[in-house]
Amino acid sequence: MPETSWYVLVIVGGVFLLLGVGGIIWGWYEEKRLFEDLAAKPDLREFSLEHIDSPQPGALKIGGWIAVAVGVLTAAVGLIFWLWLPPPS
Repeated sequence: MPETSWYVLVIVGGVFLLLGVGGIIWGWYEEKRLFEDLAAKPDLREFSLEHIDSPQPGALKIGGWIAVAVGVLTAAVGLIFWLWLPPPS
């Protein structure tokens, strides 16, 4: 592996971390909005008969956590390569 390849792993890991945190926050926001819409309905049957036009909050949060895990692992591998690669001669 070339001496500068670890930069790519750390950058990709950081991007996955940012996307994962964004997905988690978006999932919490969608879940809150969904529950507020449920609470505003006088009859729960009205809500269940309508089509929900939002992504499922659970899927957003789970995908966010998976992206965070991939980002941490990728960044960790990049840092390990940086620490253990021999210096250029």
